[in-house]
Amino acid sequence: MSDTINILLKPPAGPPKPYRVPAGVYTIGSDEDCRIHLPDERVSPRHAILTVSHHACWVEDLASESGTYVNGSAVQGRDSFRHGDELRVGPFTLIVEPGEARAKPAEAQAGKDSEHSKEPVAAAAPQADHQTIKERIHRELVARLDLKRLTASKIQQEELRKRASATVQAIVDESRADLPGDLDPELLVKQICDEALGLGPLENYLADPEITEIMVNGPTHVYYEKNGKLIRSPQTFMNADSVMAIIERIVSPIGRRIDESQPYVDARLPDGSRVNAIIHPLSLVGPCLTIRKFSKRPFRDTDFVRMGSMTEAMAQFAEVCVKLRKNLVVSGGTGSGKTTFLNVLSGYLPTDERIVTIEDAAELRLTQDHVVRLESRPPNIEGRGGVAIRDLVRNSLRMRPDRIVVGECRGGEALDMLQAMNTGHDGSLTTVHANSPRDVISRLETMVLMSGLELPVRAIREQIAAAVDVIMHTARLSDGSRRVTCISEVVGLEGPQITMQDIFTFEQTGVAADGTVAGHFTPTGAVPTFMDDVARRGLTIDRAMFSPQRQGNGA
Repeated sequence: MSDTINILLKPPAGPPKPYRVPAGVYTIGSDEDCRIHLPDERVSPRHAILTVSHHACWVEDLASESGTYVNGSAVQGRDSFRHGDELRVGPFTLIVEPGEARAKPAEAQAGKDSEHSKEPVAAAAPQADHQTIKERIHRELVARLDLKRLTASKIQQEELRKRASATVQAIVDESRADLPGDLDPELLVKQICDEALGLGPLENYLADPEITEIMVNGPTHVYYEKNGKLIRSPQTFMNADSVMAIIERIVSPIGRRIDESQPYVDARLPDGSRVNAIIHPLSLVGPCLTIRKFSKRPFRDTDFVRMGSMTEAMAQFAEVCVKLRKNLVVSGGTGSGKTTFLNVLSGYLPTDERIVTIEDAAELRLTQDHVVRLESRPPNIEGRGGVAIRDLVRNSLRMRPDRIVVGECRGGEALDMLQAMNTGHDGSLTTVHANSPRDVISRLETMVLMSGLELPVRAIREQIAAAVDVIMHTARLSDGSRRVTCISEVVGLEGPQITMQDIFTFEQTGVAADGTVAGHFTPTGAVPTFMDDVARRGLTIDRAMFSPQRQGNGA
């Protein structure tokens, strides 16, 4: 049985409202994205943070105008309170009571730990001592320095870390006589500061430009991808609560939530890196975190050519397609580089056009000035306030966009996107999960049907054939490299089938002894049907690039 907490909400008028919610962290405020939404002018947009469990309750006032009170006493920063105490926020009163606790027998946990442990018990003992020391110093840091109150007061991150580092250093100096000889005090200070203010043991991996992905499978299993290969990290978290704290640190600033009623979430880091988290009861190994890093400097077409992801001719053709206002779909499997390539294509968009980007978690980094970035929003604790991608696509049509860029079509928004492409919003860009350019067509048909409209297949295919001009397919090969393996033009509808022609393809010729994929990019000889538009738009392109004799260099 999962941990549940009972919250009785007494509004200024009307009967009390009981809620049964999972133990966790809840934002309180008048904004609809707050998990406890209190619509009243006396409640600040983000008024307070409530942490509830069977063992302890905490409330933190976020410098609200009217204050937060426990049993009539004003909360100063972050204060604890007991079950049954009255918590007052504006004209609302909340009373927290314990619900049902999750059974966690010591024997079962011991068996699970034994099953997953691969190290001898004797070798694990020093590591356990180190973790105990870290936890003790971390608790002392929280006691001496109210980190959450300093964060809420919008103190500069550099000053906050300086204060925390000085406090941890003082605690370590006081405890130096009790520290094991194999524990580096300077490293200990850095690790504790990273866990208190950053992303803990992940900080070093985030700073390494050669690491592209970080995976946390519970507190003791951390992996990362480097040069296309998965590597087990010696770094671990103190405990599952430490992983949860880092997840909350990532999702809270962007208005996302994660708890047992919403046990998974997509989010992003400040640099645009993509984050996915999933917790109990869906994850049986503890809180899991996956971070797909973005380069500190956005990739450009020259980087793709230099890395062998595509040829210069393919880059020139892609640029012409964007400037001709052709509707482009970037397809590929998970981790194939769709979003990165979409960002490269967006670099070709003119600077004098109004661009609207629509994403689940804002990852695109456009360099143009006139860009409006929209991001979807999940519902609050009452199931209200959610804004889906489809809603944003519809709303963007009223924002006078010259270009619409949808981070990914994965549902009914595909119909709205196709209609936008067919009603004057040409030059739009999006991505779709698919295994090949041909699969993109069937995927779009399926997603249009997900919109709830019972359209005949013929009508859907007419929409797709009229809307989509070019499909650019990306793939992650066996050596971990990512390539633009096919560029196809959607020619039109012949009978019941949509006809396509490949313009460029990647032909794999083998695999070297070191596992590197060998192959080359090849023009198929097909010339795009819209070549006559190039001159009319004042652009130039060398038709010889489509000749099969001008194949790209092997990888």
